Amino acid sequence: MMNLQYALLSDSSWQQLTNWQTPDTPFMSFEFWQALSDTGAIGEKAGWLPIYILIHRPNDIDGDAIEEALSSAKLSSSKLSSSKLSSEQIGQPIAVMPVFIKGHHQGEFVFDHAWAQAYAQYGLDYYPRLVTSAPYTPITGQRMWLAESEVLDADILKAAIAGVDDIAQQVEASGWHGLFVTPEMAAIAHAALPTDIDIEMALNSQANGEAAKPIELPILERQGCQFLWQNKHLSEGSQPFTDFEAFLATLRAKKRKTIRAERRKVAEQGIICKRKCGDAITEADWQTFYHCYVMTYAVRGQQPYLTLDFFKRLAATMPEHLMLAQALDANTDIIASSLFLYDKPDSKNATLYGRYWGALGEYDSLHFELCYYQGIEFAIEQGLTYFDPGTQGEHKLIRGFIPTKTHSLHRIYDARFVPAISDFCAKDRMHMAQYREQAFAALPFNIDNMPTFNGNDS
Repeated sequence: MMNLQYALLSDSSWQQLTNWQTPDTPFMSFEFWQALSDTGAIGEKAGWLPIYILIHRPNDIDGDAIEEALSSAKLSSSKLSSSKLSSEQIGQPIAVMPVFIKGHHQGEFVFDHAWAQAYAQYGLDYYPRLVTSAPYTPITGQRMWLAESEVLDADILKAAIAGVDDIAQQVEASGWHGLFVTPEMAAIAHAALPTDIDIEMALNSQANGEAAKPIELPILERQGCQFLWQNKHLSEGSQPFTDFEAFLATLRAKKRKTIRAERRKVAEQGIICKRKCGDAITEADWQTFYHCYVMTYAVRGQQPYLTLDFFKRLAATMPEHLMLAQALDANTDIIASSLFLYDKPDSKNATLYGRYWGALGEYDSLHFELCYYQGIEFAIEQGLTYFDPGTQGEHKLIRGFIPTKTHSLHRIYDARFVPAISDFCAKDRMHMAQYREQAFAALPFNIDNMPTFNGNDS
């Protein structure tokens, strides 16, 4: 390791220590996380207690003082007293990885309920558990903030995992779960960290009253599948589409007919749709949007994770990333709303993210129109490369959204459970690979525009 050290911090004061790269998605922006924190979406009461692992190159000063400061950090799920290092001690900040101490699975989208049940059957605590993710959204991303001119590598990830292991030991966490990490991060983890374990040695250690050393424990990987629309006209050199009709032309005739019929049904109900961006979204728009959003949860007897104040804070701090699609009835009353976030069009792999939707009633085909077709039109207009419409999928698949591999990393600290969970992950990866292949075969594109399936697709 390149003399990297870590500090465990309970607040976001580290943001002022250096200049940070623009995050790879709006969901990792400081503004987004501040809104989560200020409105109670993350924090102890929400069951999302954040700890920030700051990776840094220390200055050439008293190394013993740094070690003493780090070793004095004591964590618990109810109270955090983290290391207090001065900027002189920290030296050169490299990266920060967030870790949440959690006592539940809410808002994660990669489910480990069966693992929790296995622990319970043996009378063992599965909670607390540690999670690194973008809260409440299954967005693939780097999961770290990097200082300017830094590139994620094995040394940085090893230092981050050492911090994770430290937190886990202090709060007696059952494991760590890095959700929806980038393919690059998954590949680095595989190359830099153990992916297998000498179970016999680990179990003998436990039998003798010794815990397995964290570094001996493997990083396990699960893979999933989400659906991504791409703004690439494959039969025209992968150029962006000129309009929605150009996209439709890449589909088989039957699928084109289905989509046109769905859009026509919306119009026949006297419904018109419009889109607003950023500062054009009014206070009344936000009130109505939130009413719609709450209804999505109410029909399931649930409370929403996010508040109206949260969305208003996004409007105030990052309006350039917001698009609101609205459906209006014949009386011009708003009957449904769908909120999207999007990358700046000139950024690499600029993406539109469909996330928050709700309607005040049941309307034929309106969900498809407001959540998918309005998003596709907007992505084409803005020149965005991709459109990520959210979790789940077959209904997205037949509308031209391509099955895409997702990655999550897992570290289980009780060696007795590692073989079974490792076997589960291996079988799950095989199952998901088969699912993605079958999903590819069901894509609605004509021959000239059919993407190529690659079992190693990222």
